[in-house]
Amino acid sequence: MLPLLSHQQTLEPVYLAYLDALEQSEYSGDIDKRYSARLVQATDNSVYQFLPQAVLYPKNQQDIQIALTLAATDAFCSVTFSARGGGTGTNGQSLTHGLILDVSRYMNRVLEVNAEQGWVRVEAGVVKDALNDALRPHGFFFSPDLSTSNRATIGGMINTDASGAGSLVYGKTSDHVLALRSVLIDGSVLDTQPLDAGLLCNPDNISDNPLGQKLISAVAAVCREKRTQIENQFPKLNRFLTGYDLKHVWNDNLTQFDLSRILTGSEGTLAVITEAKLNLTPLPTERAMVNIKYDSFQSALRHAPSLVAARATVVETVDSKVLNLAREDIVWHSVSDLIQEVPGKVIDGLNMVEFAGDTVEVEQKLASLEAVLTEQISKGECGVLGYQVTQDKPSIEKIYGMRKKAVGLLGATKGRRKPIAFAEDTAVPPEKLADYIMEFRAVLDGHNLQYGMFGHVDAGVLHVRPALDMCDVEDEKLLRVISDQVAALTLKYGGLMWGEHGKGVRGEYGPSVFGDELYGVLQDIKGLFDPDNRLNPGKLVAPKHTGALYYDIDSAKRGKFDRQIPIEVRDAFPDVMNCNGNGLCFNYSSYSPMCPSFKVTGDRVQSPKGRAGLMREWLRLLEAEGVDVNALAKAKPLGLLQRVQNTLNAQRDYDYSHEVMESLKGCLACKACSGQCPVKVDVPKFRAQFFNIYYQRYLRPAKDYLVAGIEDSLPLMAAAPRLTNFAAQNPLSQWVIKKAIGYVDAPALSVPTLKQRLDGHASRGYDLAALQAIPEEARSQFVLVVQDPFNSFYDSGLVLRFIQLIEKLGLKPVLLPYKPNGKPTHIKGFLDKFAKTAQSSADFLNQVHKLGMPMVGIDPALVLCYRDEYREVLGANRGHFEVKLANEWLLNVIKDLPAKAAQGKQYTWFSHCTESTAKPNTANEWTKIFAHFGAKLTAVNLGCCGMAGTYGHEAENLERSKALFEMSWQQTLAKIEQPQVLVSGYSCRTQVKRFAGYKPKHPLEALLELANI
Repeated sequence: MLPLLSHQQTLEPVYLAYLDALEQSEYSGDIDKRYSARLVQATDNSVYQFLPQAVLYPKNQQDIQIALTLAATDAFCSVTFSARGGGTGTNGQSLTHGLILDVSRYMNRVLEVNAEQGWVRVEAGVVKDALNDALRPHGFFFSPDLSTSNRATIGGMINTDASGAGSLVYGKTSDHVLALRSVLIDGSVLDTQPLDAGLLCNPDNISDNPLGQKLISAVAAVCREKRTQIENQFPKLNRFLTGYDLKHVWNDNLTQFDLSRILTGSEGTLAVITEAKLNLTPLPTERAMVNIKYDSFQSALRHAPSLVAARATVVETVDSKVLNLAREDIVWHSVSDLIQEVPGKVIDGLNMVEFAGDTVEVEQKLASLEAVLTEQISKGECGVLGYQVTQDKPSIEKIYGMRKKAVGLLGATKGRRKPIAFAEDTAVPPEKLADYIMEFRAVLDGHNLQYGMFGHVDAGVLHVRPALDMCDVEDEKLLRVISDQVAALTLKYGGLMWGEHGKGVRGEYGPSVFGDELYGVLQDIKGLFDPDNRLNPGKLVAPKHTGALYYDIDSAKRGKFDRQIPIEVRDAFPDVMNCNGNGLCFNYSSYSPMCPSFKVTGDRVQSPKGRAGLMREWLRLLEAEGVDVNALAKAKPLGLLQRVQNTLNAQRDYDYSHEVMESLKGCLACKACSGQCPVKVDVPKFRAQFFNIYYQRYLRPAKDYLVAGIEDSLPLMAAAPRLTNFAAQNPLSQWVIKKAIGYVDAPALSVPTLKQRLDGHASRGYDLAALQAIPEEARSQFVLVVQDPFNSFYDSGLVLRFIQLIEKLGLKPVLLPYKPNGKPTHIKGFLDKFAKTAQSSADFLNQVHKLGMPMVGIDPALVLCYRDEYREVLGANRGHFEVKLANEWLLNVIKDLPAKAAQGKQYTWFSHCTESTAKPNTANEWTKIFAHFGAKLTAVNLGCCGMAGTYGHEAENLERSKALFEMSWQQTLAKIEQPQVLVSGYSCRTQVKRFAGYKPKHPLEALLELANI
């Protein structure tokens, strides 16, 4: 039996009292004390896990001032804070056991763009790519780049002094900070910007904040006094030392001082940064990329210095492991033509070289490099196998998209050991990189580890992720050993262990890099800003009187908790366990399919990463209660009366399972995560598993039975469609259905029905024996149409027109008998029923499959269910039947048909979420098909329409469903003439009809029109 689950992680009394007092103050932001919200913020993109006391979402700077001022009182002087943005840190940078200050939900505005002077003013929570969206119309961009740019915030970039591709030219974040506004530990506000040295003589000239005056004067004095030691001690790197940048607070001739340089890279340990003024880089007029292919990764590394010498803007490299993982991901379809194989050769390394600038300059550099590469290939030098050049911006962005996704793709490595980030952003002088990497590899090879490598060879930064199993205690110990070895190795080569991502828990290596004297200066600076060690305590340095850092390489890791879950349970929930926290599901763009529930709520609990984290804790708590989860999944529900009682008591009795349910029921089951997530986390899959167990204890809502039973009841309802429609569509019935069942805007059954439309048609009257009697050579002329519940009963005209199109193409359609697909039952977690339905349908389709005739389905979600959920649930019992999508089938058919002349027709295709993420090449396939029919098809990249099967029909989801439609679909549809709009998903067409007021055509209907011209 599923027991009540309690997590035992109650809030400390001082934090409860503080949060109560904060609620009574003028604080206007959100305060989230839910265990689920705390769990989601307990992890980032690292191996660490620190549970915070609560999460604060300030709406403005004043909220942060109020929060810190209240905490400055004697009653709350032990309350600690850590500012957080996108949560993309790779070493626990923003994790804390205190309070999280998450600025990403509300403080995400671009406040001012000054194109004439080339600067922008932003709030700390704005996402980097969103900022560039705002800057693009002005001809500028914020140039420091990073692989997580679609979810990393500017505040996070400033706090870690982030950089990435092109840093040799564009520099680090700190190189672009003109001014900062921060809230200090006492709640006061400090503005920092470059100051002339002469102003420092009079404190009133430098700040109107007394604490600020003290900080600026003290830091300026000590950094000037220690100038010689700083110059001698700090590594000479393009990726100069981050975290209390003592070197650059003064300019080279000591005429200007800027405290912002200390705050940039301080990881929230000194102040809470709320606003930034940043300088901007003009967008280049010309860009060109050369993808150079090598016989080995070492060849790629050793060739890089000559590419830097060619004055490239960017030189990025990836090894064969990353390349091979990319080839297995949906991202590869977008770049396969740009990184083609070399006949007879194996590509084991790749350098991506970009030139950006004015046209003449780029063309000259490109021509020079091409000449050198061509000669090297002809002579067999430098391991160069070949190269490709691309100069169109969309293609270049696709290549960078592949490179950026490589970070997460490493988590998709098979086996229990996964490449993880802990010593992955080391930086050494570029001329030493190849030798350094060879030693690094020797260290890892000495431990018999697999690993992936990629990075910015132009700056001497290479990301190396060794594969370890954090559920294995011995591997956790090995992490410490390797970390120490790498730290020593970087010092040997005059480099840094933290060249790009900040220190996080790696502050323990600070003394060996800074030396005792300068490390003491860092401690003093921390003590000036935060004497009681309350801002992101335990990271970087601590004030001298507060003891040693209490976070280090050995701090609590996610694996400590995950290993409490039995291996057989982990194996039963692989999608839950495989989430590595890369956070791609936090993508800011409403035009990206993943993840609609997060986009519409802004709540990280409502995201794939959040849901996976909550499920891991649920499995752990069940094990702690002695429950065999795998046995529980097969158990029968409690008796009706017991479930009624448990449901009535749900408000009284805390059960952690309710928090998991609250997260999972917000999922649209669109399956975008299963395609777009680098590690293929399939939330709908484990959502169904959870529902199946949860409802053993509690009553299911009535709407679940309605959805799960729809496929079986449709044939009965279609027997009297007008009567059914009258009974369900009148205002009184709709009101009752909404109030009693929670279902709204249910579509009407087709009138006439499909049966009536096809009465007497040759495609009706399926007869297996007759089909078996058809000679083998004639069977290719037949097409078997697989019915689905939505199109056959709610849009029967489309099925008819598909049959007419098949006939128009000179083929013979056969309408197969209607068989329930089972997807609605799977979505609602009726797994036993789904398994029976799936097996029944699979048995039938396997029987038909033997005919050797193509089977084609219309609705993408239902067809793809045969490939995914059927295979997952039935395993080998699924058989080998294949149901093609209409576009897949047509792509083969047109090979034997003459192309039609151009007819001047134009269409715009809107894809289904499941289709576009599971089959990313679908747009290209439809485009090719329409071109063959003499028409031009344009595909648009959009987010979710908000319907997703039956999600949008559930009353509790209505507002979110509408909001999702308005995010990307509504404005795009408004720009296109209605006859040109084509939508392949039934649920998407229903949503357009509901909110745009018209029913768009399916691509098949447009093709029939073209065929009849």
